[in-house]
Amino acid sequence: MATLNPTRDVVFPVLLFLLLLLAFFYLSPRNQNFLRTTDSPFSTPPSDLQTTHPTVQTPRAAPLPSSSSDENVSTRGWVPSNSTGGASSTSASDDGSVSEEILKMSPEMQIEKGLAKARAAIREAIRSRNYTSEKEETFIPRGDVYRNPYAFHQSYIEMEKRFKIWTYTEGDLPLVHNGPVNSIYATEGQFMDELERGNSQLLARHPDHAHVFYLPISIFRIAQYIYSPPVNYSGNYLQRLVTDYIHVIADKYPYWNRSTGADHFLVSCHDWAPGISKVNPDLYKNFIRVLCNANTSERFKPMRDISLPEVNIPPGKLGPPHLDKPPNHRHILAFFAGRESGYMRTLLFNSWRENDNEIQVYEHLPKNKSYSESMADSRFCLCPSGWEVASPRIVEAIATGCVPVIISDYYVLPFSEVLDWSKFSIHVPSNKIPEIKRILKAVPISRYLKMQKRVRQLRRHFVINRPAKPYDLLNMVFHSIWLRRLNVRLPLLPS
Repeated sequence: MATLNPTRDVVFPVLLFLLLLLAFFYLSPRNQNFLRTTDSPFSTPPSDLQTTHPTVQTPRAAPLPSSSSDENVSTRGWVPSNSTGGASSTSASDDGSVSEEILKMSPEMQIEKGLAKARAAIREAIRSRNYTSEKEETFIPRGDVYRNPYAFHQSYIEMEKRFKIWTYTEGDLPLVHNGPVNSIYATEGQFMDELERGNSQLLARHPDHAHVFYLPISIFRIAQYIYSPPVNYSGNYLQRLVTDYIHVIADKYPYWNRSTGADHFLVSCHDWAPGISKVNPDLYKNFIRVLCNANTSERFKPMRDISLPEVNIPPGKLGPPHLDKPPNHRHILAFFAGRESGYMRTLLFNSWRENDNEIQVYEHLPKNKSYSESMADSRFCLCPSGWEVASPRIVEAIATGCVPVIISDYYVLPFSEVLDWSKFSIHVPSNKIPEIKRILKAVPISRYLKMQKRVRQLRRHFVINRPAKPYDLLNMVFHSIWLRRLNVRLPLLPS
């Protein structure tokens, strides 16, 4: 009869099991939470890219590299290696057929494989200064208004080919699934309506196939219905409503918990929207907030959050009128008309209110003047922050071919990861407001003419169409969300 050897027959198997268990724990993607890929062409330098710490924060979409120098692409980490980024194959071959191997993959794996191939295509576009598309391209971004037109173009092509959004169906009217489509908050409602109508090609048919998940909550409607008639505003109602919604979807579906919110987003143009995350910062630390109030002094994180253009949409319209006058017909140096709301405008009025023929600043526009015509008659349009940093005057200036003068201290401008605002706008901080005339007169006429031409060139990116059209405002917002997702690698769940 064989005798039991405790060391050989008991201790060794137990030790081996414990070692395997520890190895599984430390190597599991679940334990790593989610990692930023090092093969993303929109990443920061490689030293910042990877960690296996279980509480890693997810960096987000950095600006596209400048196309003016190959050195920028190679030395600033825009084309990092594939060390942890995964394979660059996709869920289908180039001829559209799906391999048996891909069919056996989980939906999460198929999504990550497709994202890897998108990153590879963008890196190749940067290298070759060209693009690859399966269809005829009707618009090709070019020029120095773009940080890198080749990367942007290929990224947009990849978005149209792959990107899918799931809109959660939970929640009832009027606080959910119902945003404003007019007024200065209308961008929020127009975006929501574009997805809620169900006709967008970006909509996923099943949440397992979605790259990102949209929370269709309207901060404007919460302010309108919950805080009206006026109550003592502390933010508690707003924060609890949004937090409760997140708990509902997190309990019902696996997607929020899988990424801790890194592939989830909310869109709002209301001033109060940044406050939703104050009550529970850890819950929202990876959540994508698409905000008009893109204020870095109020915890807006450009690498994670997205700046949403503010557009004042009148009833029956989709935006301001498009007026275009040649530069030699613009006889006003700079123009502004609006209420004295916020300290920035107080500073502007103290220096320039109706006391200069070249810098025309009005709180109440004279009856014989047209607001839009006055912008079209001006070379520069002053766009100061109001109570919050965003201003609809930026889009209005672009619509009238007027070079925007951004008067703000903490504003992250829309689409900054793609557009180089220094090429078509002037920035004036609050302490330089008394010097506006000197600053604008110092702009050489040759530079002004280039800037004005660029304003007209990029106008399509600030136009709302319904349904959305390629490269318009809504699709530029979709592209900004796509970039954030492109720079995040989620844990792959077992199939």
